[in-house]
Amino acid sequence: MAHIGILCPTLTGHLNPMIALGRELQRRSHRVTIVGFLDGEAKVLAASLEFLAIGTADFPPGSTRQSLQTLGELSGIAALRYSLKLIKHATAILLEEGPPALKLAGVDCLLVDQSLYSGSTIAQVLDLPFVTVCCALMFNPEPSVPPFFTHWGYHPIGWAKLRNAIGYQLLATLARDSIRQIAGYRQQWHLPPLQYTTDTYSELAQICQQPAQFEFPRQSLPACFHFTGPFTDVASREPVAFPFDQLTGQPLIYASLGTLQNRLFRLFEAIAAACENLDVQLVIALGGGTSPNSLPTLPGSPLVVGYAPQLQLLSKAALTITHAGMNTVLESLSNGVPMVAIPITNDQPGVAARIAWTGTGEVMLPRRLTVAKLRRKIRQVLIQPAYRHHAVRLQKTIRAAGGTPQAADIIEQVISTGSPVLTTTQTKHCLKL
Repeated sequence: MAHIGILCPTLTGHLNPMIALGRELQRRSHRVTIVGFLDGEAKVLAASLEFLAIGTADFPPGSTRQSLQTLGELSGIAALRYSLKLIKHATAILLEEGPPALKLAGVDCLLVDQSLYSGSTIAQVLDLPFVTVCCALMFNPEPSVPPFFTHWGYHPIGWAKLRNAIGYQLLATLARDSIRQIAGYRQQWHLPPLQYTTDTYSELAQICQQPAQFEFPRQSLPACFHFTGPFTDVASREPVAFPFDQLTGQPLIYASLGTLQNRLFRLFEAIAAACENLDVQLVIALGGGTSPNSLPTLPGSPLVVGYAPQLQLLSKAALTITHAGMNTVLESLSNGVPMVAIPITNDQPGVAARIAWTGTGEVMLPRRLTVAKLRRKIRQVLIQPAYRHHAVRLQKTIRAAGGTPQAADIIEQVISTGSPVLTTTQTKHCLKL
């Protein structure tokens, strides 16, 4: 059996799916070690996986929370710039400390989060096979597909392709410092230079937790790209106390802005005001951004908690109000729950654009948000059955996609053969729909 190393950001949205994937591989008798900064250690160990800490001097315990407090107050390009600044710092540590730590640990194969452009370089210098894993919205560029950080819809015509090209150029400019960092190490290690960001993705297998039907039409994905559906493992989630006895039986609206941009308190206020006087019960999860006691009294007296047992609540929900983080969206769709998305930054605008494109919800951009407009969106999604119909349609495709076991099968095939695992004809057919 193999010793599999996992490289991913120490953030809930990346750790949760990677932990689920790691536990599935562990159940198949593989040894699994997640490599990262100390703030991720407790969560990984609680899931009974091994943890290898790097960057202990630069990223001591509590550093992630400090960074998230700053990020939680930002939105749009400002938040994207700050995220890229954090990535640049983390990239330097990964490139400096990752290879010797992984070599000493005796890792045989790597799973690399797609957002870590440095992961392929680390794998190559150690001569290890690696698999790219898309925990967030897939980044793979394509002329007719808008960049992941935009809310633009899909339009396969000339003006839209030009707009997309400008967006990709902006992203390349913002990420230039990190790419230069990686180039310096590649030169030092006598590795060939990278020509495109896609050069950082695996040629053996690229695994995406989106179902194919939750993606714009694609024409040029590599043959080793696989849509498997979400990676979930309920047993790996830390238990969260919740006052279930306070649920009233009214249609439940679950609202969460995730664990990153969760200090934009005006949005929580607007959500509460928009739901006031509707025949619903609103549950707001703050995602650790602050404690419920520190908030002012919100309109309509919603049930407000610091953290929530999200999967349990979504099984009861009529609607999710979300920042359009990939995991919350996929977990909503896995329960057939339609959404109102308020995308803030990073890949959230792109995820929200796919919510609109699939008919599984409505989108409200923060800069255009008013209580009256948001209330109309909420009522629209609650009342019109088409949104629930499309959410249930996606729920069925997620169940059929294979999920965590399918992803683990692909990884095991890479380990056993050392050759690319090609997409099946059935999946290719799905891409054309």
